Amino acid sequence: MLLAHPLTRDLDIDDPRTTHLRQQIIQKKKFLRQIYEEWYQAISKALPSGEGAVLELGAGAGFMKDFVPNLITSEIFYCPNIRAVLDASRLPFVARSLRGIVMTDVLHHLPHARHFFMEATRCVRPGGVVAMIEPWVSSWSRFVYSRLHHEPFQPDSLSWELPAAGPLSGANGALPWIIFLRDRLKFEREFPQWHIELVKPIMPFRYLLSGGVSLRIFAPGWSFRLCKELENGLWRWSNQLAMFAQIVLRRLA
Repeated sequence: MLLAHPLTRDLDIDDPRTTHLRQQIIQKKKFLRQIYEEWYQAISKALPSGEGAVLELGAGAGFMKDFVPNLITSEIFYCPNIRAVLDASRLPFVARSLRGIVMTDVLHHLPHARHFFMEATRCVRPGGVVAMIEPWVSSWSRFVYSRLHHEPFQPDSLSWELPAAGPLSGANGALPWIIFLRDRLKFEREFPQWHIELVKPIMPFRYLLSGGVSLRIFAPGWSFRLCKELENGLWRWSNQLAMFAQIVLRRLA
């Protein structure tokens, strides 16, 4: 594919080396880095003050630790600069020990989302949060994700479970929308310990213009602020245009 980024072209997405290379891509692509900075700022603001560690899932390609002090960075496989290798469905923390769990583009890769929410319920203290940025379903994103993206995108899936696959090749980009919008009542019945505090559709075009971690860049770094202002002018149509959502769950007492 001509638009594929040269660093990761033809590499296995489940190979930890690909995740490490993606970290380099994010750092080098100024436009993309600014997107991640915006995401990390939003996530860090959602965290409560006080005691308790914060765990990041799927941290291998990112730099959220620059925004959240003493962040416990983790991955499903070993990557440089990661503090813990762990499975989100079996967290190695004592009950009510975490102030929060944070992630970007991770939930839709978890093969057993219910198992994760059960573990989050056990590990996060009352008042703590699960905060994330995830792909979202809109009229525009249905077109983009189903035609221009390599990951599976199945809004019509009846299950929260993913078919057996590799840690990153296994995915359903529509899963966050399924859980927190389409099946919201089901989530609230199964996990009454959590209040869905925020579901905010965001970012119709900027991530696509950045090329993400897989494609060459389409927009130079200097155009970021202009593109952000243009996107802000489209907020009335966010439900129809958003490609991502900011989601915050608050642990009840």
